[in-house]
Amino acid sequence: MSTLIVATHNSHKTEEIAALLADHFALITDLTQQSNADDHPAPEETGNTFEANALIKALDASTRFPDATILADDSGLEVDALAGAPGVYSARYAGPDASDADNRKHLLFALDGVARRTARFRCVLILVKNGQVLVTCDGSCEGHIAKEESGSGGFGYDPLFIPEGHTESFGTLPAETKNQLSHRAKALEKLKSWLTEN
Repeated sequence: MSTLIVATHNSHKTEEIAALLADHFALITDLTQQSNADDHPAPEETGNTFEANALIKALDASTRFPDATILADDSGLEVDALAGAPGVYSARYAGPDASDADNRKHLLFALDGVARRTARFRCVLILVKNGQVLVTCDGSCEGHIAKEESGSGGFGYDPLFIPEGHTESFGTLPAETKNQLSHRAKALEKLKSWLTEN
């Protein structure tokens, strides 16, 4: 079994991925745990789709770590009443240096007085080795945006997002439940199937 490097500095994301892919790799790590993590700036995410941005991140990490298997994802929140925004700008919705709390506050402001609050989390995963794309997988999780935050679990928009069939937000639901329902979990299930077959 080989090492998987997740092309992220987000430890929460790495934990989610490790929980689902631990059987397929001897070690799952991310960019924060590499010795030269601070020497290399993150690539500019200039794509206008989740797939394009995931590919940018995957190929950049593959150049830096040519012998490793690289997994990159790009994911975000699409709100129907906002024509799919924040979308690929989810991490910087309130500005380039916005915190998760800033982005949630900005979203609540944008939806103030809006009755239709349907939304989905979407994720695209790309697995790369030696600069070659091995497989691309996607997943989505339907739900709606609450009128106020609840819970401190998860990250990003989790305290505002209530998945379909539930009354609690991802910020309140147990991690095990989120790992069964989330957009990333669904994409990872497809990736697990591919890894098993290949």
